[in-house]
Amino acid sequence: MCESRSADKGALVIVSGPSGVGKGSLVREVMLRDPLTRFSVSATTRAPRPGEEDGKSYYFLTNEEFLLRRAQREFLEWAEVFGNFYGTLKSEVDRLLGEGYNVILDIDTQGAASVRKLRPDAVSVFIMPPSLAELKRRIARRGTETPEVIDLRRSRAEAEMALAPEYDHIIVNDDIEIATGELMDVIAAHRAAVNSNKENAQC
Repeated sequence: MCESRSADKGALVIVSGPSGVGKGSLVREVMLRDPLTRFSVSATTRAPRPGEEDGKSYYFLTNEEFLLRRAQREFLEWAEVFGNFYGTLKSEVDRLLGEGYNVILDIDTQGAASVRKLRPDAVSVFIMPPSLAELKRRIARRGTETPEVIDLRRSRAEAEMALAPEYDHIIVNDDIEIATGELMDVIAAHRAAVNSNKENAQC
């Protein structure tokens, strides 16, 4: 006979996709609709910007603190961007999962590969644009990129999209309502599977 079931554990969800595909908007929609889903707060060595708070926007660390934590293997993944370090703390992810929250990691394909290796309990989702032409149009619509940068982003997007088959799920973000529903379905199904496996392990 099984032991009484403890509180549900959250699902760990990796979300990747090319710049301009709308990952951020999609993740925000999911969190607005699902109070059990949280975004993992990353650590960084860059200086806080006006309005940013330590522990809410980022965990702001010195270079020495970041490198020490990296040496102690406290990050699920990390990267150096424009001279600053960014990383996902294992302790932050595990704390939220243990409290019953689903945790979304919005990370690039390199970071996703690292997390999948360390955390086989994670489910991975790649967000695809309807087409490369539409992706280029969305980036251009921002009005903040030069034609050269737009072409560079498109080339990088092609390389990233070639890795999509390595993910557990692919969602095409053509309509944000539909894509949000699909991502929420993936999270709910994975959460149910995680807790079903936990309950079976107690029997």
